[in-house]
Parts: sequence; C-alpha cells; structure tokens
Amino acid sequence: MIFRPLFAALAVVALAGCATDPAPNEQMRLTQQALEQATAVGVNADESPELKLAEEKFARAKANMADQSYKRARMRAEQAELDARLAEAKVLTAKSQEQLNVLNTRITRLRKQLQLGDAQ
Repeated sequence: MIFRPLFAALAVVALAGCATDPAPNEQMRLTQQALEQATAVGVNADESPELKLAEEKFARAKANMADQSYKRARMRAEQAELDARLAEAKVLTAKSQEQLNVLNTRITRLRKQLQLGDAQ
C-alpha cells in the first residue's frame, strides 16, 4: 500500500517532465530570417517602429532561450517574426504606391499629349 502513493508521485513527476516545452530553435531561425528579409527590402529600425519592436522582442527571446524559458522564447520569437513581416509589408506597400503614382503621372501625361494631338 505504501508503494501506490509513491508510484503515483513518481508518475506525476514523470508527466511533468514530459510537459516541458522543447527549445524553439526552428522558430528562432524563422524570426532571424524574417528580420534579415525586412532589412533586405529596405526597412530601417530607426524609421520603422515595427522593426524596432521586432528586434527588441527577438533579443528578449534570445534571453529566454538562455534561461531555458522556452515557452516565453517561442512566444516572443513568434511576435518578433510577425512584427518584422509587418514592417516588411509596410515598406513594400509604400514602394508599390510610389510606383503606382509614377505610372499614374505617366498615364496622365500621355493622355494630355493625345488630347493635344487630337486638337491639331
């Protein structure tokens, strides 16, 4: 009878050991890649609050990894990845808008030239 409570306690300890989160190495890699990609398309942390926030969260995720707080590290790394992707999307959207404005200006100029040609 003494063995049953001991066995139950050992089972609980064993299950608790299995419940720990694994190191989020893949998420950390994805986040690093997202940060690099955002920088590659021209996002600057000084001009983008999203990228600055992403870098801060990624630094905290690295600290959590060092402390073996893997759940927190995963959460921070996921947030940092999303912030970096948002910063990238905003820059790409702005660049696309600039290109659209240039094209619209050219179209307007061509229309005016066509109207002048028709008038003559």
